[in-house]
Amino acid sequence: MTDFNAVPARKPARPQFSSGPCAKPPGYSPDKLATESLGRSHRAKIGKTRLAYCIDLMREVLQLPDTHRIGIVPGSDTGAFEMAMWTMLGARGVTTVAWESFGEGWVTDAAKQLKLDPTVIRADYGQLPDLTQIDFSTDVLFAWNGTTSGVRVPNADFIPADREGLTFADATSAVFAYDIDWSKIDVATFSWQKVLGGEGGHGVLILGPRAVERLETYTPAWPLPKVFRLVSKGKLAEGVFKGETINTPSMLAVEDAIFALEWAKGLGGLEGLKARSDANAAALSKIVADRDWLGHLALDEASRSKTSVCLTVEGADADFIKKFAALLEKQDAAYDVAGYRDAPAGLRIWCGATVDTQDIEDLGPWLDWAYAAVKAG
Repeated sequence: MTDFNAVPARKPARPQFSSGPCAKPPGYSPDKLATESLGRSHRAKIGKTRLAYCIDLMREVLQLPDTHRIGIVPGSDTGAFEMAMWTMLGARGVTTVAWESFGEGWVTDAAKQLKLDPTVIRADYGQLPDLTQIDFSTDVLFAWNGTTSGVRVPNADFIPADREGLTFADATSAVFAYDIDWSKIDVATFSWQKVLGGEGGHGVLILGPRAVERLETYTPAWPLPKVFRLVSKGKLAEGVFKGETINTPSMLAVEDAIFALEWAKGLGGLEGLKARSDANAAALSKIVADRDWLGHLALDEASRSKTSVCLTVEGADADFIKKFAALLEKQDAAYDVAGYRDAPAGLRIWCGATVDTQDIEDLGPWLDWAYAAVKAG
């Protein structure tokens, strides 16, 4: 066993391994942000121009087709996904697919808040449900990448092109890290603070043409709060998807997102981001393979996340993990690596593109050190 008195000589240069908010892009500094829009109305020309530029950058980096609209909305990914649920569900049956806590949140919303009696398809943490059970004549809600379980859908092949219902994908830990077949996605949501390492509070809502048709032809039975309203006089509020936000955005957060998107574009866009995330996940997998006390919560590599990687620790309970993570934080070797509170006790290491692979590699000896120290009491 590693000698816990022998502290590793080299620390990760950037020990931010949180799965949200995630590490800022390499080279980030607040003084590099454009600030001309601050203190101005977001409805002034400069505000609308920067918001539209942010939307255009997201479209370019995501390789999103012109068939899909992008809007910046309140409330982070949760706000964006609930906006979609409240405005579009109820027109037909609903199927919710859940294999971790955020997916379970959408089950709760559909069943207890909207009272839709959804069909629920579940799997335990670390596993992916049987996606062949899904009835696509219903509207289908799922998380592309389960942030708290480290399990993702491998691709969109399970979604039929001739589906009758809409697909709602919570893609917050997936966009900018995987290829997404946008022809299979009617609604997608995410937040900047995941794969882009942006600031919180704002969500992004992506609508395909079938979702727009639903909005313009269906009125839900329940009242809609102002911040959820996407239709005016029976037509989509197109301004929302051109930078005319429903309520006042933080232009500082917008400029922060623009910095990350310009950084991503400089890497070569989506391909560059995917390559960095893939390299990070591979480096962490090597660390796991070399240690018999570490394992992946997601056993099936095909459905294992390459962003929010969840690990098991032999013999660990919640108290063990709390001490483990606290030791690493005290040494400034790794921040925020304890697994999600509702997940099985373990570690969660963010491997998205804003993390440097060298920092993942340098983390390995520190995991050994912390494990030995906690085992020694």
